[in-house]
Amino acid sequence: MRPPEHSWLIFDADDTLWENNIYFEQAFDDFVDYLDHSTLTPTQVRDVLNEIELVNAKIHGYGARNFGRNLQQAYRHLAEDEISEEDLQHVMSLAERILEQPLRLIEGVAETLQYLADRHELTMFTKGHPDEQRLKVDRSGLGRYFAHTGIVKEKDAPAYRRLVEERGMHPPRTWMIGNSPKSDINPALDAGLNAVLVPHPHTWCLEFQDLREDAGARFIQVGRFAELRSYF
Repeated sequence: MRPPEHSWLIFDADDTLWENNIYFEQAFDDFVDYLDHSTLTPTQVRDVLNEIELVNAKIHGYGARNFGRNLQQAYRHLAEDEISEEDLQHVMSLAERILEQPLRLIEGVAETLQYLADRHELTMFTKGHPDEQRLKVDRSGLGRYFAHTGIVKEKDAPAYRRLVEERGMHPPRTWMIGNSPKSDINPALDAGLNAVLVPHPHTWCLEFQDLREDAGARFIQVGRFAELRSYF
């Protein structure tokens, strides 16, 4: 299936355009090593952290520093010895290192965006801490391909509807492209848009969600980013 000749293409950023969650996973592994719990497995520690993140994301949003505060809360809850300020500072530093990591574009992204930008109107639509996300956009060098970049606290169906209205997009010819069923695919479909899933092996576990079964022709799944050129 090929969409109409001209389309509005909306792109997720983290783990769609560049690597992101691999750095959070490394920070979590370092946290587990530092916690060194006598009985809990890493999976059980992860379960505790997931519960904390589910609550705090609704209040504080996302990003490395918020992740650091979540790690600190998990440490206070799980540590078996007396907790010092030095412990909490070290736990925060594990998350802050994420901001120092090199920005690595996913294979095929730059060439594919250049190809698509000549044919369609491209929008970047990402959630997270605004300053952190803007920094990543600047470091990526991809901003020149996008007519608009939107940064929101949460990517849900109302957020997609607002974006479409503000940018004058035509929903039947608008496609959301990303790696997250929860934030990219299902809410875009709920908002009346089309969607393309580009799976990533390290998608954040809290972004997992069953895909809508009634999407039909409004949904495409590709194996890698460069395959978008075959559809658009």
